Amino acid sequence: MKPPPFEWHRVHDAREALALLAEHGDSAKPLAGGQSLIPALNFRLARPAVLVDLNDAVDLAGIASTASGGVRIGAMTRQREIERSRTIMTRVPLLAEAMPWVAHMQIRTRGTVGGSVAHADPAAELPAVFAALGARYLLQSRDGERWVNADSFTTGLFATELRTGELLTSIDVPPQQPGTGHAFIEMARRHGDFALAGVASSVTLDGSGQCSSARVALFGVGDGPLVSAAAALTLTGFLPDDDVIRESSAAVEAELDPPSDIHASAAYRKHLAGVLTRRALTRAVERARSAS
Repeated sequence: MKPPPFEWHRVHDAREALALLAEHGDSAKPLAGGQSLIPALNFRLARPAVLVDLNDAVDLAGIASTASGGVRIGAMTRQREIERSRTIMTRVPLLAEAMPWVAHMQIRTRGTVGGSVAHADPAAELPAVFAALGARYLLQSRDGERWVNADSFTTGLFATELRTGELLTSIDVPPQQPGTGHAFIEMARRHGDFALAGVASSVTLDGSGQCSSARVALFGVGDGPLVSAAAALTLTGFLPDDDVIRESSAAVEAELDPPSDIHASAAYRKHLAGVLTRRALTRAVERARSAS
């Protein structure tokens, strides 16, 4: 199929893009890597009257270290650049570990990090990874800007906090604390397919080996990334041995109510999420102990 007719505007910076989005309102759609939007156009699932092409907006791309020791990532940064970045490998190892699981290399070469986040596919890896990292998103419009936490950005199925005229422009990842370990695990029918379930986890241990903080974000099991309150509750303040990790994984599984579809039943996804959580936490704790 071919896409419906639309006006196409290629912009050269964020200011120009925000002006066009404000001018055209709900009839405009930003075009980033196009790995989700172009198929949606071809199937007539999306019918914007105006496309605002961001691919020449160089001020929306790039990876930079922040003064606090964290990392700021421009929304138009290609996923392949994230995957190959030494800064990401050193400062955000959880993101580096997750990137090879995002679709296929050809998709990552064109797809952007901000495009994946804003599309808000419930089975997408990056929204869950940023939620597990405690990241923040910068949303800008012609009238101003605001920060939104990654774990509250998704509001429903393919729905986000983005308002008419707003654009996700960058992602801030806080510095990794000493004694922190991470792990990313997903299960898909074939590598590169959307995950049936997946887990991104981060665990920090104090000097005595007890868990001082933990974040577990699951994807593929709801309308968006789910940050588990049960995981933090059952891990924080405890020595994360096998029994504690098993208890935490069972608590995570109990709080889930995943959907069924042609690929997996709700019961299978629920069980799978528990198994993957246990494996991810075990690996994250091992890495945290090595880092301490």
